[in-house]
Amino acid sequence: MTLRVGQRVPDFTLPDIEKRDRSLSEFVGQGKVAIAFFPFAFSGPCDREMCAFRDGSAAFKAMNAQVIGVSVDSVFTLNVFANTYGIEFPLLSDFNKKVIRLYGVLQDQWVSLGYKGVAKRAIFVVDDKRALRYKWVTETPAEEPPYDQVTAALAKLR
Repeated sequence: MTLRVGQRVPDFTLPDIEKRDRSLSEFVGQGKVAIAFFPFAFSGPCDREMCAFRDGSAAFKAMNAQVIGVSVDSVFTLNVFANTYGIEFPLLSDFNKKVIRLYGVLQDQWVSLGYKGVAKRAIFVVDDKRALRYKWVTETPAEEPPYDQVTAALAKLR
């Protein structure tokens, strides 16, 4: 599935680091959301990306925006990851790759390690009606998102 800007994104439910089911609709009900798909916890670029979003949390809060991270890591790995880096925004486990397929960001082959089925690095900015307002996807796992564009996309939403 290829989601386009302006289109309504599918709702989903995934477990967080405390093994609680969390739905996109829950976060959208609180304001704007940036869904940050990332390949693996504890892999250089992913660490930098999640820490960049952690460091921008005050700006996101001021815009009534929420970041949620989604990867194929287990809830146990994501829990250690969050505690290691002091990440307080939700990290969700898509261990079964349901949501990354649904959003069209499945990276079948991941670099040269032979891993199959991780999330591409991607950002989806969603408004309070679950409409996609900004989308960025890369085929290059080491490439980090354009943080200024993500912040600008969130700031544009009322």
